[in-house]
Amino acid sequence: MNKHTIAITVENRPGVLTRVTTLIRRRGYNIDSLAVGATDDPTVSRMTVVVEGDDAIIEQVTKQLYKLIDVIKVVDLTKEHLVARELVLIKVKADHSVRPDIVQIVDIFRARIVDIGRTSLIVEATGDQRKIDALEDAFRPFGILELVRTGKVAMIRGAGEDNRRK
Repeated sequence: MNKHTIAITVENRPGVLTRVTTLIRRRGYNIDSLAVGATDDPTVSRMTVVVEGDDAIIEQVTKQLYKLIDVIKVVDLTKEHLVARELVLIKVKADHSVRPDIVQIVDIFRARIVDIGRTSLIVEATGDQRKIDALEDAFRPFGILELVRTGKVAMIRGAGEDNRRK
């Protein structure tokens, strides 16, 4: 089975997220990643959902999603040329003796230090899943105190299809 990245454009109304995720769950699929936010039109939201399944299953889920009244458009982005990113915040143990090593890792990954505590640093980074995984692995020897990742967000490259209303 393959992981599919699905862009779902929906009316920005209460309960829509629950209806979409419930539909996917009822079909027996786990959501690996979910990111939701308003678009340039405040009445419309965009969900980027990553689920595992074969093409036939994803096609069936897509058809079911279109039956939901608040769903405007569903696009499987998996086979498109994408720009995809995640955001991570990592709180790392960092006494004064290891801070230069952590700063070097931050520079290598083009991340940013966004908070400095007495015994920790919070690092922010964006990138594809591999970059975020590698950054997490690089910080593990220092001790990760807390970590939070967004879900994947993605767009078709260039002048590709407009994924809003159609």
